[in-house]
Amino acid sequence: MDVLHLVGLIAVSAAVAGAARRTPVPAPLLLVTAGLIASYVPGVPDYVLDPHIVLPLVLPPLLHTAALDSSYLDLRANARPIALLSVGYTLFATVTVGYFAYLLVPDLPLAAALVLGAVVAPPDAVAATAVARRLGLPHRITTILQGESLVNDATAITAYKVALAAAVGAGAGWVDGVREFALAALGGIAVGLALMVPIHWLRTHLTEPLLQNTLSLLIPFAAYALAEQVQASGVLAVVVVALYLGHHDWQVDFATRLQEGAVWKVVAFILESSVFALIGLQLSFVVSGLGAYGVVESLTYAVGVFAAVVVMRFVWVFPATFLPRMLSARIREREPDTNWTAPLIVGWAGMRGVVSLAIAFSIPVVTEDGEPFPARNLVLFLTFTTVIGTLVGQGLTLPPLIRALKLPARDVYAETLAEAQAQSQASAAAERQLERLLADPGNRLPQPLADRLRSVLERRRNSVWERLGSVNEETGESADDTYRRLAREMIAAERDVFVELRNLREIDDEMMRTLLRRLDLEEAAAYREGA
Repeated sequence: MDVLHLVGLIAVSAAVAGAARRTPVPAPLLLVTAGLIASYVPGVPDYVLDPHIVLPLVLPPLLHTAALDSSYLDLRANARPIALLSVGYTLFATVTVGYFAYLLVPDLPLAAALVLGAVVAPPDAVAATAVARRLGLPHRITTILQGESLVNDATAITAYKVALAAAVGAGAGWVDGVREFALAALGGIAVGLALMVPIHWLRTHLTEPLLQNTLSLLIPFAAYALAEQVQASGVLAVVVVALYLGHHDWQVDFATRLQEGAVWKVVAFILESSVFALIGLQLSFVVSGLGAYGVVESLTYAVGVFAAVVVMRFVWVFPATFLPRMLSARIREREPDTNWTAPLIVGWAGMRGVVSLAIAFSIPVVTEDGEPFPARNLVLFLTFTTVIGTLVGQGLTLPPLIRALKLPARDVYAETLAEAQAQSQASAAAERQLERLLADPGNRLPQPLADRLRSVLERRRNSVWERLGSVNEETGESADDTYRRLAREMIAAERDVFVELRNLREIDDEMMRTLLRRLDLEEAAAYREGA
């Protein structure tokens, strides 16, 4: 791909994603729609999705960021429903959707149909996370959707490899398939377990933030590549490492955390925006490759496969939600009660994405005996239409569905109260520690500096409580909001003076940057105190 074309893709995708924030439409849906339109605009270059780029270079960082932002404790608490979806449902969809396609499409071999089933089986990690956060779904549902999307790619890729081996004549049987699935899953977890502690040790012992952030950027690619090198699941290796690092992130130097968070936000934003635009841009290429299959005939098959994907998710989700609870008193005791709304949302939130397309594009053109892969172009088309159908159809209707169900909204007051209580306990511990330290002659400070430490601590203790208090009648701000605004305006005044002194050549640029960085850190601290 030409460099200028790549830069154009990133720039336009970022612009569309930024514009989406000012609309009620989630960014993934707007990006896909823009890509669909652009695919037929004269002069737009051909952006053919390359699986050799997406799977090893795009998927690992997206999984890494999603896993870093996930809660290991929440995922562990919901391990049963997550496993039923990420493993059970993915295999169920592979078989049922594949068999339906075998019955629907004349002359489509069963092995090739199962390849299609595996390709369209996994809901997309990026789409699920983006839509769930935008819609403010209940916390447990969001956790289950995130957990499913982190692991199901590994299940689908392994199922795809097994089905593909049978389709191209490599002679893989059911026993071989089960063995390969077990080895890939256990191997990926083993690689992740082997890497996570040494990597975390490096992150906590490197003293240079630039080196620490370089290491952070390399982690998902290294975990994925090492696992794939030993025929294990790179997806699981990346997820295991990222969950461990995210759970222990508090042990890393604060400067690293600040830089790392900013870097990964930019990386994730660029990749997510570009990926969804790329999905839409595949339209003209996929349609032009249908060959012997007519567009009307192919669309008929597409509607059938899309319907099968949607229906089979509900066929799995509702029994998987209620049967275990009916059969096990232990599950009823350990897990919160639920009703029909939760599986309805989980069932309708099964949007497919770039991983399905990348896997489909990796289907070989010919089989082991040199014959063309049966209905390869049709499989690509059915994958594409399923991805678009779920992203646009389900993505657009999910918000009104959630509003119609009138799910309980987040209790912001209760969350702020819990935050205030936690901060109060932490501040009390910090106050005791400060007094012990100041009692040591080796820590003697002038009284104004000691009082400054106490005032900073008191400010941090009160900031959250102030958000629960009354607001200013003239401005509508809480005391905490006013404090942060005044702090920013004071810092802005200082910043103007530093720039003017630089322009007058009373200080040089290096000194100005040092002073401005100090102000930036103070402004960030003032903002975080009330954020």
